[in-house]
Amino acid sequence: MRYPTHMARLTSTGPTLQQVATLAGVSLATASRVLHGSGGRRVDPSLTSRVVDAAAQLRYVAHAPAQSLARSRSTMVGLLVHDIADPYFAAIAAGAMRVAREHDLMVLVANTFRDPSLERDYVARLRAQRARAVLLAGSAFNDFSMAAELTAFAESGGRVAAIGGHGTGFDTVALDNFGGAQQVAQHLVSLGHKRIGVICGPSTLATSQSRLDGFASVVKPVAVAESDFTREGGHSAAVTLLRKHRPTAIFAHNDLMAVGALAALRELGRTGVSVVGFDDLPVAVDVTPALTTVRLDLDAIGASAMELVLSDHPPGRSISAEAVLVVRESTSPVG
Repeated sequence: MRYPTHMARLTSTGPTLQQVATLAGVSLATASRVLHGSGGRRVDPSLTSRVVDAAAQLRYVAHAPAQSLARSRSTMVGLLVHDIADPYFAAIAAGAMRVAREHDLMVLVANTFRDPSLERDYVARLRAQRARAVLLAGSAFNDFSMAAELTAFAESGGRVAAIGGHGTGFDTVALDNFGGAQQVAQHLVSLGHKRIGVICGPSTLATSQSRLDGFASVVKPVAVAESDFTREGGHSAAVTLLRKHRPTAIFAHNDLMAVGALAALRELGRTGVSVVGFDDLPVAVDVTPALTTVRLDLDAIGASAMELVLSDHPPGRSISAEAVLVVRESTSPVG
């Protein structure tokens, strides 16, 4: 089969940028500016359209290492989560990845298992790979052990954004964990509850401490049980609270824990105990009774964090994510 001169036979390594430029009728430099973002000059929209159409026709795929050298950074963004199986992080990741797609970036999701040493290692690896940015979706550890590694990443030319505080100088989406927990306490007190147990997450995480502090600023809990941010963790902690302290209400630091607490109540045959969660995951409206919880718009939080990390503005900005109490059937006046 004979090919037209502008459609030279493609090699086994795939079409080249020069072939795209030839088909589009533009210079190699113009094709590079359109597809690789190199050169810093704006390309006329009509030429851009021709180059994009030619690349699609030839099924051209840009060579990532070459782009990285041209831009000095790769098109990779690292998204670090504590547990991708947790719907909380899945919702944040969905929002972040939608924004990344709009910018034609590849997102590498890394599961840290709430291990600070593994989290630091991932950031170091992303720095070695010259990733464009890193987004930390999980709570900071109370010792801020990541600060030095994140600073090194930023000093190498990458951008950093975090959901929750991870030290000064980085872009942040600040969650109102303290204020949300205050709303929970005020709601339960208004219902006449005085013996309130709290199921908190790991004490090493800043989120756990902030939610506990916000609650305690309104009313002192009768007992606090620390556990994992999981259904199983909430279940075991609730059993301990119910057997030892007999609270009339339980505040769980996330919805998965609260679902576990509801299961413990059913198993122990306890009625009339109010339960409140945090985050407002989709499961909150599906359980029985429907769960009173604090709503965070997790998809929007993920999108905002990704927009921050991709911004050209000077780093160090902070935007706030509102926390709103949503009252459902799982809370009622003390009986």
